[in-house]
Amino acid sequence: MRTILLLFCSNLFMTYAWYGHLKHTDIPLWKTVLLSWGIAFFEYCFQVPANRYGALEGFSGFQLKTIQEVVSLTIFAAFAVLYLKEPLRWNYLASFVCILGAVYFMFKK
Repeated sequence: MRTILLLFCSNLFMTYAWYGHLKHTDIPLWKTVLLSWGIAFFEYCFQVPANRYGALEGFSGFQLKTIQEVVSLTIFAAFAVLYLKEPLRWNYLASFVCILGAVYFMFKK
């Protein structure tokens, strides 16, 4: 659970660093890049421990990456709808269901 919580925090920072500037296109790109790098620092402060603890808890690298992608897509979907004001279309939801299928197979013994 600690791994997933840390990945959740990491992805909050990552999503804002990567996509938050889309609502502020009046800021010069070079400033946006520097600001995003600064925000991404905090992403790494959560991501690296999440992967370390996850490995110690018995997750494989493949499993950690799969968990990270699901968390990332979940946070991004909320971010896109709430912050970017983009619609959540049926085909986006269908693609998420396919990814959940990948999670099933990743953790199947």
